[in-house]
Amino acid sequence: MIIVLVKIAQRNHHHLHSSSPHNYTTALHQALLFFNAQRSGKLPKDNNVSWRGDSCLADGNSNTKTLVGGYYDAGDASKFSFPASFAMTMLSWSVIEYSAKYEALGELDHVKGIIKWGTDYLLNTFNSSVHSIANVVADVRGGDHDANSHDCWIRPEDIDHPRTGQECYNCPALAAEMASALASASIVFKDNIKYSQKLVHGADLLFKFATKQQGAKYAGGADPSSPLYNSTGFWDEFLWGGSWLYLATGNLSYLQLVTNPDLVGHERALWTDPDNRVLSWDNKHAGAFLLLSRLRLFLSYGYPYEQMLKKFHSQTEDTMCSYLPVFSSFRRTKGGLIQLNHGRPKPLQYVVYAAFLAQLYSDYIDAISAPGWYCGPTFYSNVELRRFARTQIDYILGKNPQGISYVVGFSEHFPQHVHHRGASIPHNKIKYGCKGGLKWRNTRTPNPNTIVGAMVAGPDKHDNFQDVRFNYNYTEPSLVGNAGLVAALVALSSGTPAGIDKNSMFYAVPPLTSPPPPPPSPWIP
Repeated sequence: MIIVLVKIAQRNHHHLHSSSPHNYTTALHQALLFFNAQRSGKLPKDNNVSWRGDSCLADGNSNTKTLVGGYYDAGDASKFSFPASFAMTMLSWSVIEYSAKYEALGELDHVKGIIKWGTDYLLNTFNSSVHSIANVVADVRGGDHDANSHDCWIRPEDIDHPRTGQECYNCPALAAEMASALASASIVFKDNIKYSQKLVHGADLLFKFATKQQGAKYAGGADPSSPLYNSTGFWDEFLWGGSWLYLATGNLSYLQLVTNPDLVGHERALWTDPDNRVLSWDNKHAGAFLLLSRLRLFLSYGYPYEQMLKKFHSQTEDTMCSYLPVFSSFRRTKGGLIQLNHGRPKPLQYVVYAAFLAQLYSDYIDAISAPGWYCGPTFYSNVELRRFARTQIDYILGKNPQGISYVVGFSEHFPQHVHHRGASIPHNKIKYGCKGGLKWRNTRTPNPNTIVGAMVAGPDKHDNFQDVRFNYNYTEPSLVGNAGLVAALVALSSGTPAGIDKNSMFYAVPPLTSPPPPPPSPWIP
């Protein structure tokens, strides 16, 4: 048995690139491949994952709505609109900021294709050709044969039972996140005018559905319960979605919304809550703060927006301070991994987004020729942010107490038992079915298929890691995790050109002439 395990491990490493933990470019190429492995529907000829094939070609709600395509969320065959939308938003943000880097690395067309595969599917989850909508599809799963259940271990290609979409009629957080995905992607595809306009129209429909506009007030309750992705609030998605829609359209009503003190006060955005420093699929505060800080840094908005934009900028600076080791906002493992989710499982998805935000903000500061920022009375150089981002990504790529890369295929030592149905079941033309596949779930042998580029959930708070297929808290990858990894890696990658694209983000924003401030109140003795 030992000899067999060694041979299988050697086979998995064969032809895979071995590199140092600092080779962000190699890791980026691999991390993008993960999205090819997660595609649902009829695959394009250049999908380039030999063990994947067409799957779930009958997804939909009877004859009313086709739901073929999109991405499987993680190691299962379920499609969830919430995390998929956040993943597409973050990939789009990274392309808008670093498109020249992607192009220099030969990955621009690839990453744009990844985004379009996601947004094409999202456009099918609601009626995007009308002027108002009443529902959106929140997820597509397996009904009585739930392919998300750990008791059903089946390749997506072998699913032959009906899969309908779960429609939602009151889900403001989901709809606002979907709006963010389409609005941000419209900037990515700005040169494809027809498609960009289609995305903007869809984003506007979704945002109106999310906010249920009633004059100057916005109503709506919490989203209904989801099997895995329950938003703890929806006001952060309003702030996030409104910001992206302003950038995508230049429509001042969106800017007026997100800088409205009543909205910000209602959602408690400016409270000193450590969780608001952690960008994730559930909490968009830190991302929205940085996005709105960008407006202030590069467009120098005056009255009446400056007051709120300055507050958002202050929140961004506080967020960056919280990432530095000299502050106690978040604990770190002995190996140096920041514990943004307070020691709970699956830490890496939060770490990669913090690394992205830190590197991006340092690039913003560079772009305005500032050497750093203040944390209270103390001045910190941009170097500190870059050091934080690098140390966290280096940890993920192998510079950790286990000496393991948490990105599959990167370096010589990486997880062999990834919690992933397609990767763990042989591609041998045998259909195992839900129960038949359990022997592949339970076997201790390495996966027969290497899902190159997948970032697994990660170690525990003691830097320990169990390479066990059944324990998804260690070995399951996800769309949101890999989207953050891609964003961080392209931001950190070196070479020419360096820095951000200052202008593409504002292509739809017209020159803004601020109105004069109101006159002072008359003096009364």
